[in-house]
Amino acid sequence: MNEITMKLNADELIMMALKEDITSEDVSTNAVMPEPRAGEVELICKQDGMIAGLWVYAQVFRLLDADTEVEFHCQDGDAVKNGQLLATVRGDIRVLLSGERVALNYLQRMSGIATYTHEIAGLLAGSRTTLLDTRKTTPNCRIFEKYAVRVGGGSNHRYNLSDGVLLKDNHIGAAGSITEAVRMAKAYAPFVRKIEIEVETLEQVREAVEAGADIIMLDNMTTEEMREAIALIDGRAETECSGNVTRENIARIIDLGVDYVSSGALTHSAPILDISMKNLHVI
Repeated sequence: MNEITMKLNADELIMMALKEDITSEDVSTNAVMPEPRAGEVELICKQDGMIAGLWVYAQVFRLLDADTEVEFHCQDGDAVKNGQLLATVRGDIRVLLSGERVALNYLQRMSGIATYTHEIAGLLAGSRTTLLDTRKTTPNCRIFEKYAVRVGGGSNHRYNLSDGVLLKDNHIGAAGSITEAVRMAKAYAPFVRKIEIEVETLEQVREAVEAGADIIMLDNMTTEEMREAIALIDGRAETECSGNVTRENIARIIDLGVDYVSSGALTHSAPILDISMKNLHVI
């Protein structure tokens, strides 16, 4: 998920977030600022981390008023420090107040994901394993969250269900077996699509290899089981491990030689990065 793709799809989603927060009017702002008046406010980091989502942050205000000016002092992917001035925003004070929460929600969330991803990617540095995200994202925020993973140094797994073939346990149950699920997927999907299948036992690994799966996902296996599975696959398919992979336990995967590791925690468990808008004043 790159910045161009995100920008092409962002406005509608940002407007949905703004409409959720302002159903008819911002009563608090309109009470203290009944008329337009120019103002300025500072965007300040309150925690060390990695910044991501600056364009989205600015776009919230621009959709409320195209004349809003945002002067950034950093860019996506930069390491930021507690107390650092990240940006100065100038415009109609009513816009600055009404857009503040939505803009910060995006920026804090995306920066938190980038920060957490960067930490985990650092643990994998020097290994052959690529860090992937999952579809375990916040509804209507996937495009922002997967972009943040990329900023943090991770890679994207499939974007949605139309993006690739991944046969999980319930797909196998519906088809009747791994062999039949792979056969049906190969018959249905375009030939350019790889077929990935999720397995939980060494017996299933053998069946997946014999069925001709392109990628075999080792789901919730022990370290020793994964090591045996990778040896059994022996390069006949790409390998991915998955299942409760976090910053705390990813070290056990580093020396296995698995091709990919996917972690839902990148998007569903990353804490936000604490960022505030402060020192609003009339100009």
